[in-house]
Amino acid sequence: MDAEVASLAQSAGTTLVTLMATDTWHRVRDGITQLWRRAQPERAETVAAELEAGREDVLAAVAADDQETLDELRLQWQGLVRRLLVARPTAVEELRALLDQLDPDGSTARRISQHATASGQARVYQAGRDQHIAER
Repeated sequence: MDAEVASLAQSAGTTLVTLMATDTWHRVRDGITQLWRRAQPERAETVAAELEAGREDVLAAVAADDQETLDELRLQWQGLVRRLLVARPTAVEELRALLDQLDPDGSTARRISQHATASGQARVYQAGRDQHIAER
């Protein structure tokens, strides 16, 4: 897979999910639906329904501070966008223009946070070897 397509899909997934919980939501929904109508018209209505359902999930996850669900939704949209771009490479420029319109300075895509929990035990994978490390 082309690294540019993967990067654009990752940025799109993050931007989409982040903006689903904002006042920009209607512009996001309309822009993404139009993109699909032009690139894969047979899937446009399904994508529109997935956007609506996704927004409900995002709002619930934000309210519950459920980072895991938000991460899953970002990955889901990243995959959908990546598959669209692989199937229809001509949609790359249109998606870029849409993201520039929705997130002009690119700050939304950079708002990725990671959470980790220490369990007192860890596994280290190195060159195919699995080593168990326990804290004492």
